[in-house]
Parts: sequence; structure tokens; C-alpha cells
Amino acid sequence: MIIHVHPGGTDAAAVLADSLGRPLSSDEGLTNDAGGSVVAHWKQLDWYTDEERIWTTPEWAQHLADPLLQHPFAAGPDGSRRAIFHLSVRLHPLDRNLSPAEWSEIAHRLARTAGLAPPGDGPAACRWIAIQEQAFRMDLIGNLIRSDGAWASTPGRLAQAVEGEARRIESDLLLYNHRPPAGEKQAGFAAPSPPLASRFGPPAASALAGILNQLAAEQNSPLATVRQLIEQLSRETAALPAHETAAAGRDLFWAARRLHGVQEQLGQIAAHLAPASSVLAPHPVPRPVPVTPGAVTR
Repeated sequence: MIIHVHPGGTDAAAVLADSLGRPLSSDEGLTNDAGGSVVAHWKQLDWYTDEERIWTTPEWAQHLADPLLQHPFAAGPDGSRRAIFHLSVRLHPLDRNLSPAEWSEIAHRLARTAGLAPPGDGPAACRWIAIQEQAFRMDLIGNLIRSDGAWASTPGRLAQAVEGEARRIESDLLLYNHRPPAGEKQAGFAAPSPPLASRFGPPAASALAGILNQLAAEQNSPLATVRQLIEQLSRETAALPAHETAAAGRDLFWAARRLHGVQEQLGQIAAHLAPASSVLAPHPVPRPVPVTPGAVTR
């Protein structure tokens, strides 16, 4: 599994929209059928929900954000009000598909490790949900301000604590462990598959990592060129005087955001293939020819 702890925020709606990859809509709910699903949540959620009514995505965001509004003086140890916690989990390319029950277990264990759901916590617990929009990814979103106004007790080295729990989850669920803890063995389980670098050989893996890094580059890469063109079209389309074009502009914007996510994922894969210091210069990757909107190519 690949774990990423995002910087804390104050806008639950923006975090939820980013996790879904599209704007929130009052016409869309989080169900098990469409529009993403909630695979796990805090224990007291049932006190707020009605089994006969499906919450819309803005209502989910409001539920997560409420403690920030209800406790305006609550702040973290550093005085920050950035209470919206966001953690994303991606399966490694060599991992098997997981069942909803397995995703739920992963969410509860990571929420407990992050301090959102300490063992034996009562009605004043932190609000959090885990949503799944894609089969290989899950996002854990929560509010570090508890219902009683206290700030959650998070580990001093949060990212390291979550990473360590992820490695234990990989061992328990027999997933591909690409980065076992130093000096720790997976007792009782078969040894994980060798890293890609050892199977392809350092030179081949380094060259492949170099190509992936070139594609993942924020500027001056083929994917960056396409993304920047989509962003330009988004701005131009949204400025046209029609409701339909405004909606198309928003869709293009979110398409560019998803493409940026692909670039980030390629960079993560490259980092696991070979260390940055050993990456070989790749063969040049042809860049697409920029297309001016409305131009005709021959």
C-alpha cells in the first residue's frame, strides 16, 4: 500500500471534492451503488443519519466540518485551526483487489493510529469517514476537533506512525510489502515478491524510473503539456456566455486535476523503482505538438 498524509485543512468540502475527483453536488449522494461509497465511519454516525434518506455529498462535508463551527476557539498544540485530516491509501500495483470488509478494517486501523478513533472512545469522538471512489484507492477524512471541543491526541510523528501501521496491515492481509520496517521480518508468512528493481536489474529499473519521472515532471513533460492545454480550455470554455459551457469548463478543470493526480502517482512509482540518485537519463520522450483551440490539423 502507498500511504499519503495530506496537509491539514479547514475546508471539508474541498477535501471531499478532491477525494471524489469532482465538485460536490446536492443531486449526488455517497452510496454503495454510485457516486462513491462510505466504507467505514466513526461509531456515533448512526445518531445523525436516517436509514431511509441518503445524504448528499455537501451534507457529508457539512457533517465533517460542524465541529470547526461549533468550537471556534478549539486549536491544535501549535495554535492551528487546520483540523480537517486527510489520508489517502492506494494499493500497490502488485496488490490483489480487496473486499469492502478489508477496506473497512484498513480504515478503522488507520483512524485509530492517527488518533481519530482511540480504543474505548465515547460519544465525544472525532467525526471521520472513509470513502472509496476507485477500487484501488480509499480516502480517510476526519475532523481533529472532537464533539466536546478538545483536540484529538495525534502521534508526535504522525506520518511515520501511519506508515508503520500500513506495513503491519500489509503483513496481516498478505499484501505486497514493498518497504518492510528496518530489522523486522514477516514471521509466519511467505516472503514478499522481490522489488521491481531486483527483478529488472538496477540499470533497467533506473532507466524506467527516469522515464516515469520525466512524465511526472510538473513542467516541460508530455503530460504537463496536455494538462496545461486542458486548463487553458477550461478557462476559455467557462468564460463563454452559456450555462452548458460553464458546466463543461468545470468538467475540464476536474479532468486536469485528475491528470495531475496521475502525474503524482507516476512519480511515486518511479520512487519505488529506483532511488533518485541512481536514476539513469531516459531516452527522450516525444512531446505532443501543442494544439490551438479551433485549429485544424492536417
